[in-house]
Amino acid sequence: MKQDRIFSILLIVTILLSACGQIPQTPSPEPDLTHTPGIELTPIDLPVGFGVKGSWFELYFTDPTNPLSLQGTGGVDGPLVKSIDAARMSIDLAAYSLSLNSVRFALINAHKRGVQVRIVMESTNMDRSDPQALIEAGIPIVGDDRQGLMHDKFIVIDRSEVWLGSMNFTDSGTYDDNNNLIRILSTQVAENYMVEFEEMFTDNLFGEDVRAATPHPKLTLDGTDVENYFSPDDGVLDQIVRVLSGAEESIYFLAYSFTSNDLGDIVREKDAAGLKVQGVMEEEQVNSNQGTEYDPFKQAELDVRLDGIDGQMHHKVFIIDEKIVVLGSYNFSQSAEQRNDENILIVYNEAIAQEFIKEFERVWAQAQRD
Repeated sequence: MKQDRIFSILLIVTILLSACGQIPQTPSPEPDLTHTPGIELTPIDLPVGFGVKGSWFELYFTDPTNPLSLQGTGGVDGPLVKSIDAARMSIDLAAYSLSLNSVRFALINAHKRGVQVRIVMESTNMDRSDPQALIEAGIPIVGDDRQGLMHDKFIVIDRSEVWLGSMNFTDSGTYDDNNNLIRILSTQVAENYMVEFEEMFTDNLFGEDVRAATPHPKLTLDGTDVENYFSPDDGVLDQIVRVLSGAEESIYFLAYSFTSNDLGDIVREKDAAGLKVQGVMEEEQVNSNQGTEYDPFKQAELDVRLDGIDGQMHHKVFIIDEKIVVLGSYNFSQSAEQRNDENILIVYNEAIAQEFIKEFERVWAQAQRD
């Protein structure tokens, strides 16, 4: 009984001290927004290309070195066409260029069965046969008619899913070039892209004539933090600078065009600080671009190679610390930041990052060695 009384007294004293704030409390940990646990991925079997899927996305990479690529069939356009064929209400497409017959036929068929199909394009590419066939079928296409480029490559289907990435909807983009394409099942992401599409299609706002109106720039998809930005609207360069500046272990990049001094400076600084830095750049762009970062990278003795395929190494990708990925249509250039219509995703997920690491390793193995 005496022990019970002592225990009761100690318990009361403890409660009183805690209430007075004299017992230190363990603070709740801040959420770690730069690291999201990996997720279960399921391979997607493709005759030409590579694919995996998770609960909210499907991720695809082209495979231009596959001998079957010469046939122009069996690639990543297959799943895309399947989604277009399943559309019931609407298809909104923003295309820098469009010459992929499988997509053209699917869009015309969707239009014929009553789906609302609308397109915005880079004006200089509208006089080609595929866009003209779409116009003749009664599908409205709005051109940008600006000096900058309408450089987006995205499709919003039924206001609930978005296809986006580096891949132009062309035969070469799908079968000759290194590209990525991701399907996102999210009404919030779809809303972001629909707002951007309406600015162009309905309000005729392209390039520098913009308004920052992205409704969900930061969101979480089944536990994965995702950021979604548009250029020039949302200051994409600042967002990429922020993520690269936070790199602690490694930076890998695949760059079709890399002329941004701001991004180049950070990459060199991180290499000098001892991080692992590797990159592959498109040879044609290195040889033709003024102000390419390739020469300064080589002078700083960075581990950077030129691509080694006949087609274009068309990715625009950063992989940070093997757990964060920057992807989209945005080349690492001043034009992409200030003049062109572009979009990016920043995805915080190790499992997805590892799929991009695999693609980097494929491209790296094919690249030219000094």
